[in-house]
Amino acid sequence: MLEFLIEYGEWVLFAGVFLEQIGLPFPSIPILVAAGALVGTGEMNGPLVIALAGIATMTADLIWYQLGRRSGTRVLGLLCKISLEPDACKRLTEQVFARHGLASLLVVKFIPGLSTIAPPLAGITKASLPRFLLYDGAGTLIWVGTFIGLGALFSDQLEQIGIFVAQWAAAAGILVAVIFAGYIGYKLLVRTLMIRKLRIARISADELRRMMDSGDEVMVVDLRHPLDIESAPYSVPGALRMSPEEIERRHEEIPKGQEVILYCS
Repeated sequence: MLEFLIEYGEWVLFAGVFLEQIGLPFPSIPILVAAGALVGTGEMNGPLVIALAGIATMTADLIWYQLGRRSGTRVLGLLCKISLEPDACKRLTEQVFARHGLASLLVVKFIPGLSTIAPPLAGITKASLPRFLLYDGAGTLIWVGTFIGLGALFSDQLEQIGIFVAQWAAAAGILVAVIFAGYIGYKLLVRTLMIRKLRIARISADELRRMMDSGDEVMVVDLRHPLDIESAPYSVPGALRMSPEEIERRHEEIPKGQEVILYCS
């Protein structure tokens, strides 16, 4: 990687960071660390490296911000299709964003999966563009500077590691591929089993409407996150609104002895 970066460093750095921030499963952190190592050895220019990585990051973030601002929560559906853990990732990002607002942009890039969902959430909540650029720029500088700085700090050690890996490249490549394939397969299996289980206990909106019109006793619980409600302020008539985190504390508000319908985003 170091030799490849020396030859095509600027293009590889920009493309790698942009692809990951736009949502593709591309490992940009090793590229940032390797670029930092080359900065430490004088093979690459430090300010240029930071500028390229920052521009790539903020370009991708700005695209997602504008999509969130224009498309609302629909853009999150697109992100769910390319994420291995869309529900958990979306819920965690919403919690962090609801608690800290735009300040969460300072740290979300260090949490895998959250960095792509935070910019469209900023757009969904109609955060102003100047404030978004301010916080996103600061978070980008912290993230980029951290890994480039680590690479520069340990440039000598990384070169020794590179020599060792080169000697065992084939075995290491096979091992990484097997581990990665096993991880992907496990996640897909878990998701398939979960979806199959949920489909058994699922009803459509039309079925719920018919139940309510026929006078059946049914309790509807709205589990959507406040950010989703803010962007799409509709609700099933008579629904009890609470977050999943409140169920254990407020479970007595859900009557026993009748059908309970849960819905979320």
